[in-house]
Amino acid sequence: MARKSRYHDTSEPEEASGRAGRATSRRAAPLSPWARGATMLVAFVGMVAFAVVLARLTLEPSAASEALTHSNFTPGDSIGEYLEQPAFRDTVKQLGGNVLLGVPFGLLLPVVLPRTRGLVRVGVATALTMVLVELAQGAFVTGRTFDIDDVILNTAGALLGYLVLGRRLGRAVHPRRHHWWHRYTRRNAADV
Repeated sequence: MARKSRYHDTSEPEEASGRAGRATSRRAAPLSPWARGATMLVAFVGMVAFAVVLARLTLEPSAASEALTHSNFTPGDSIGEYLEQPAFRDTVKQLGGNVLLGVPFGLLLPVVLPRTRGLVRVGVATALTMVLVELAQGAFVTGRTFDIDDVILNTAGALLGYLVLGRRLGRAVHPRRHHWWHRYTRRNAADV
C-alpha cells in the first residue's frame, strides 16, 4: 500500500520501483514537534549564553595590555607572530582559543536560524558577526584592537563546528522540504 509522507516520497513500493536492496534515504526521521521545540529552545538558550561569554571575553577592557596591542588588517600577521612565540602553550591558547570561540556559531546557527544552513552561509554569518565584534573592540574597548586573524580563526572554528555536528543538528530540527520538482530529479537520477 502506497503512502505519502510530508518529508519522504514513499508513493511507490521499493519492489515496483526497481530499487530493492538499496537504501532509499540516508536521512533520519524528522523530530517530533515537541523534540523540535525543545531542541530549538536549548539552542536559543545556548546562543544567548554564548553571546554573554563572547561579550565577556572580547569586550572587557584590558588596560594592562594597552601598550602591547596593535591593529592588524593583514591576514596572517598575528597568526605568524603567535607561531613564532617561544612558549608553545601561549600559541595554542591564542590560536586554539580563537578557533574554539567560533565553534558554537557552527553548531547553533543552523538550529536557531534555519536559513543559515550551509557551509557558505555559516561562514559568512560568522565572519560578519566577528568583524562587528572586532570593530567594537577596536573602537570602544581599552586595550583591545581589531585583528583580522581573529575573524579568520573564529570563522574556521564555526565551519569546523558546522561540519562536525551543526549540519546534522540543523537537518534534524529543520528537515529539508521536498518540493514537487524533486520527484522528477529523483527519477532521472535513478534512471542513470
